[in-house]
Amino acid sequence: MKHHQNCALAVAVLQAFCLYGHAQVDKIEIPAGTPEDQALTAITNEPDAQKRLAMYQDFVQKFSTNPAAVAYGDWQISQAYQGTGDLAKAMEFGEKALAGSPRNLDIIVSQANIAQQMKDSAKVMQYAAQGGEVFNSIAKQPKPEGASDAEFAARIDEEKKASQSSYEFLEAAAYNTIAGESNAKTRMSYIERFTPAFPNSRFEESVTTYAMMSLSELKDTARMIAYGEKVLASNPNSLPTLLLMANTYSDDPKPGSAVKAAAYAQKAIDVAKADAPDADRPRKVSAGVAYSTLGYALMKQDKTAAAIPALKSAVSLLKGQDDQSYAVAGYRLGYAYAKLSKVSEARDVLTEVVKIAGPVQQLAKDLLLKVNAARAKGK
Repeated sequence: MKHHQNCALAVAVLQAFCLYGHAQVDKIEIPAGTPEDQALTAITNEPDAQKRLAMYQDFVQKFSTNPAAVAYGDWQISQAYQGTGDLAKAMEFGEKALAGSPRNLDIIVSQANIAQQMKDSAKVMQYAAQGGEVFNSIAKQPKPEGASDAEFAARIDEEKKASQSSYEFLEAAAYNTIAGESNAKTRMSYIERFTPAFPNSRFEESVTTYAMMSLSELKDTARMIAYGEKVLASNPNSLPTLLLMANTYSDDPKPGSAVKAAAYAQKAIDVAKADAPDADRPRKVSAGVAYSTLGYALMKQDKTAAAIPALKSAVSLLKGQDDQSYAVAGYRLGYAYAKLSKVSEARDVLTEVVKIAGPVQQLAKDLLLKVNAARAKGK
């Protein structure tokens, strides 16, 4: 008899556990025909919600020596209180259920949902990170002795598919919590929990943007670098993070930072593959920004001549795609030309940049005045 989604074909499931070892995701099993199963049948058949709640409370007491029964009973009590709007009680009994079955994604999702209703962002992140860790552990479990590679791979794939929707719910809940947090310090603490829990996330680019914004507000370069290195340790080809690291090091005055900025920018260019036939606009823009940062880093190393080809590539990729990034790259190219006394080339680039409203516009106007003055003198 199936009382809940984890309880079908108990004997077959238990046999599978014997063959494959303990799964990384908890599943509560109430074998058919047991006193617990019979008690749950009676509860399920009770139409009155208040009576069902009282019966679940009696169930937990009666089967207090059965951890699975207690965890399941507490979870049902939690859901009953959630249904009545008593979210504090729902959270309390959900915590009890989770203590009895700490790697149960169904209970974790239930708790995250209650935390969302309570508008308790810290709790949402707690449960989301916990669930992400449980899901990621599926692929890390050791292969049982006697199992073939094919059998084990199929088992892992089956477990991941069964848990995918829960994982995606928690991933979205965590991301929305980050996006809705106005305090930079708190937002960054959430991001640092999100990153290891949801590697290669579908929200990676946006989360990285929030990290840059948060750490910029906090003026914490060291933490920004530490964050980037942590992300790249698990995903070396994370394009947003490579751009973050390149940009951070390019603005860092410490000796050697410009060299590191150039290295990260070049890696970002290689990953973006802007010249590939399937390169889309985001990849081309990312490559353009990386070329811009590479040129800037080379100029900071007094390699202005070497910077010009990179900056020309940046301008070419960004023109008509991202006005503000194009303006930055164009200003840098104009500055490089001016530094090498190529005033005509500098004038041509800067004349385009000054038309773009934004933070670079006034800098470009000032530089263009100097370039025009130098050109008038025949330099």
